[in-house]
Amino acid sequence: MSRTITTIGFDADDTLWQNERFFRMTQERFAGLLADYTETGHLMERLLAAEKRNLGHYGFGIKGFVLSMIETAIEVTEDRVPASVIRELLAAGQEMLRHPIELMPEAREAVEALAAKYRILLITKGDLLDQERKLAQSGLGDLFDGVEIVSDKTAPRYDAIFARHGEGASRAVMVGNSLKSDVIPAIEAGAWGVFVPHDLTWELEHAEPPRGHARFAELQHLGELPGLIAALG
Repeated sequence: MSRTITTIGFDADDTLWQNERFFRMTQERFAGLLADYTETGHLMERLLAAEKRNLGHYGFGIKGFVLSMIETAIEVTEDRVPASVIRELLAAGQEMLRHPIELMPEAREAVEALAAKYRILLITKGDLLDQERKLAQSGLGDLFDGVEIVSDKTAPRYDAIFARHGEGASRAVMVGNSLKSDVIPAIEAGAWGVFVPHDLTWELEHAEPPRGHARFAELQHLGELPGLIAALG
């Protein structure tokens, strides 16, 4: 008897390992450096606006984040930002790029359990070099049958990935912490979308959960995933 599910895609950042935590820590450092020029709430609003308009130029990831911080610093200081602050922001970005990987609870156990029975994919967006570094340091790389590092996650992209690596989206599951990137477009492509919330999620990844959709599921943690997949078939 053939299984309904043959392929499982995993998001990386804040699904398999910590990521947003380090962005928040750097934002706090950013706020301290610019404290003499503007209050934190206004600074964060300006930074988020810069990140949003720069996505089309720099894509997702640390490098674009650092460039958006520098741009914001120039704006809020009206071109008076000291070179020492720019230097600190560049150093903060380099520290983020060197930060050791911290796996999410039960991430390894879930991937190992499912890799024994299903085709397992890593589907992540962001900077190519940084994502490759994190995957190599995670110790999970050998468990994946395919790795896709993409500029963005859309329904057509998921459709193409699951067709290329599996038996199509209708027999695939996408697992992630972002409703906007991991869950909703995967469901639109015809796959199951499994939402595993993280306590820190970037504002630009927020969306309303598609509750009531037959192919939507929400879990408290990755330890529940093998049981859900078994129930789906």
